[in-house]
Amino acid sequence: MSFTLLLIASAVLMSLLSYAVYAADKRAAQQGRRRVPERILHLLALLGGWPGALLAQQRLRHKTAKPRFLIVFWLTTLGHIAIVAASVVLR
Repeated sequence: MSFTLLLIASAVLMSLLSYAVYAADKRAAQQGRRRVPERILHLLALLGGWPGALLAQQRLRHKTAKPRFLIVFWLTTLGHIAIVAASVVLR
């Protein structure tokens, strides 16, 4: 499998996982159940799931009103992009 294809496949899988975890957290919040820790949501974004996380934030209206969360989210997103860019350049 080529490096590019591997990057794309991992981004798609992590995005699907991130969306599912955001949806589960939203349901837990609505039902008063135990929530997914924010550090897990940020870790998923850092590992490449940020597109799915961003889509979930917008479609599910989840975590969009928490400025601190959003700042960390965008920093992890930039971190992921920087890591991928460096791995492409250094290849």
